[in-house]
Amino acid sequence: MTGHAKFRKVAVAAALRAGQLLRDHFGERMPVEYKGEINIVTDVDKACEEAIVKTLLAAFPDHGILAEEGDDRKGSSPYRWVIDPLDGTVNYWHGYPHFCVSIALQESETTVLGVVYSPTTEELFTAEKGGGAFCNAGRISVSRTGALSESLLVTGFPYDVRERASTYLVHFANFLKHAQAVRRDGTAALDLCYLAMGRFDGFWEFGLFPWDVAAGTLMIEEAGGRVSLFDDSPLDIHAGEIVASNGKIHHELISVLQEGLRSGH
Repeated sequence: MTGHAKFRKVAVAAALRAGQLLRDHFGERMPVEYKGEINIVTDVDKACEEAIVKTLLAAFPDHGILAEEGDDRKGSSPYRWVIDPLDGTVNYWHGYPHFCVSIALQESETTVLGVVYSPTTEELFTAEKGGGAFCNAGRISVSRTGALSESLLVTGFPYDVRERASTYLVHFANFLKHAQAVRRDGTAALDLCYLAMGRFDGFWEFGLFPWDVAAGTLMIEEAGGRVSLFDDSPLDIHAGEIVASNGKIHHELISVLQEGLRSGH
């Protein structure tokens, strides 16, 4: 088994293990801790992160880890795992069945592998740099929608939405005026995978973290789409902003975002 094949196998095993934990506890009204005014974490988030990290480091003890719930360790190799053990915690806690596990592998800061698992639909998304993107056994590709006016978009509101609601709503309103429709589902990693398989045509969001986007953006690129910052410069997963698309409507998305930014938002 090649190195990358082993990476994929272990990452998939880790995602499925965390997904089973999520299924086992879904529907329980469990206690929460607050990381911010509306940003919550549950014991399930922590248990999933622990299970994922344990699985990965058992196979690759020299790899680094960057995970949402605080596990941040450097390894002695150029590889680092970027992990969101439960993307969509608010959805999960409320019993809304739209959440996922997201695991990415970076080699010297370049994402080379992405695995995203949706426990409720049992859809397993995988992508390797240069190797395409897949949902379960089938190869996926972005939509062919060629105009923003015919596009279904998706976005999210960051956890500072109460302080910056006017900024986020300006962009939301602008896209409502230009797109066919806009959705807001509460899990960026899964939104990006849905874009990669053609369910959505475009995505934008502020205030995201590396673990929110590392795996999903690779899915989009390997499915034939585009990702960038709001000014169309190359994506930096640490920049806190992203616009993604099927490629055909990317410049229109950028244009609408810039319109909002020029208005002071």
